[in-house]
Amino acid sequence: MNNTRLAFLLQFFEEDSNDPFNAYALAMEYQQTDVTKAAEYFQLLLEQHPDYLPTYYHAAALFAELEQLDLAEQLYQKGMQLALSQQNTKTYQELQRAYRGFQDEYLS
Repeated sequence: MNNTRLAFLLQFFEEDSNDPFNAYALAMEYQQTDVTKAAEYFQLLLEQHPDYLPTYYHAAALFAELEQLDLAEQLYQKGMQLALSQQNTKTYQELQRAYRGFQDEYLS
């Protein structure tokens, strides 16, 4: 993790915590070194910005890694529903492929 980049991301978040991208960027940055912090930012996004579609793919994968399989499955499914409602076919297909991989790896 680049400490300078993290400092900038934290500053951006402090300046505008209502912008979902700022929390998303922090979650992605923390995912490399502190999965607990990453999970906290993903949870924040899911609670405060449930329509922010980019969250679902990475949050579901992280929670699967953390063996929170029910939550991961719910996130894949909700993300796919959200992608369809936003008419975002590409993201829907990416989530669908990831969900199938998740099912093969964790639920078989």
